[in-house]
Amino acid sequence: MITKPKGTYDLIGIDAKLYNYIENAIYNFMTNYNYEYIRTPIFEASELFHRSVGEDTDIVTKETYDFKDRGDRNITLRPEGTAGVVRSLIENKLYGNRNDTLKYYYLGTMYRYERPQAGRFRELTQFGVEVFNSDDPMIDAEVISLGFNFLKDLSLENVTVHINSLGDKESRENFTKALKNYLKPHLNELCPDCQKRYDTNPLRILDCKADKDNEILKNVPNILEYLTEESKNRFNKLKEYLTLLDIDYEIDAKLVRGLDYYDYNVWEYITDDDGVTVGGGGRYNHLVENLGGPQMPAIGFGLGIDRIIIELKKKLEDKVPVNNIDVYIMCVSEEEKIQAVKIAQELRLNNVISEVNSNNLSLKSQFKIADNLGAKFLIILNGEDLKKGLINIKDNATKEEIRIDEAELVDWVIGNI
Repeated sequence: MITKPKGTYDLIGIDAKLYNYIENAIYNFMTNYNYEYIRTPIFEASELFHRSVGEDTDIVTKETYDFKDRGDRNITLRPEGTAGVVRSLIENKLYGNRNDTLKYYYLGTMYRYERPQAGRFRELTQFGVEVFNSDDPMIDAEVISLGFNFLKDLSLENVTVHINSLGDKESRENFTKALKNYLKPHLNELCPDCQKRYDTNPLRILDCKADKDNEILKNVPNILEYLTEESKNRFNKLKEYLTLLDIDYEIDAKLVRGLDYYDYNVWEYITDDDGVTVGGGGRYNHLVENLGGPQMPAIGFGLGIDRIIIELKKKLEDKVPVNNIDVYIMCVSEEEKIQAVKIAQELRLNNVISEVNSNNLSLKSQFKIADNLGAKFLIILNGEDLKKGLINIKDNATKEEIRIDEAELVDWVIGNI
């Protein structure tokens, strides 16, 4: 028997219903925020991710799916969404009017070759937001609050935003120097990866999964004490806006995120009860320029849909949203089936969610299926009524039944669902 690859899963049952629920919520939410949908390829030139994410990050060194295609080109399955959106921005010259704030969102699969565990897969789905051409902390607050309010709208109300500032180049250089001086006597107490990061990318040490409980890292210098005045003012302004918007946040001076393109404000969305990170983001004011575009400030976040589904199942338990249907059409004889097919099509073309018996089931079985589908109304066809041009309709909640003229059926259903 052929089985699915390790680290992947089939989206079925309750998970599939929750995915559809989240997908619909994303569309409605982003419409209200006036963000434009964007879709980029699942695979891109390897150079795009190596240059943007960072050669020394775990994603690039350990987790990317890299291969050569038949044209001998180096290709990578996208491990995250930002780089592809930036590439599209540059290639399609979406920055034409430099006075516009450009706002995009995406929903798609990402690929990371990491050890599968609860909420962490090799094929994952991510919802992300990217905003270009605004350097105002007000936009930082808008983007952070968007993600927070979206999770709250999904019923994940037990989420706190953890925020930090990486500062500008000068801030990071000053902090990096202090961090290396502190860590130097303790290098042998760090994991092998962190010993390498000491020279190549010291900030990544603070993001290490293996050393997260290491006592050495609990007393590292505080990056917020090394911020320049400009970086400090940005961070303070962000906090003012978040307070104004009633966003629950905590300051976490060890939060650096796992991607090299971030600067200034960064954040994560973390559940209060079990400490699960369901997403995060930050500002990346130099990535567009570094990938060959104009100098353009930018900010964004990504939310892990797979983790959100897991958290929703814990939260909602037996209250998982389902796509209940409006009408179930019951039929037995060939004459009734012919009429049922016609009625089903007419209702569906009028945006009525409808289902019809297609398996020659008994009426008893059809009643059970209608209940399982959460049908609001049952259309119960029978030969005698059809000869008179009548349709029998039953309210599945009150159990009340009425007969109406066949010509009035669609209007009646639309007016009562």
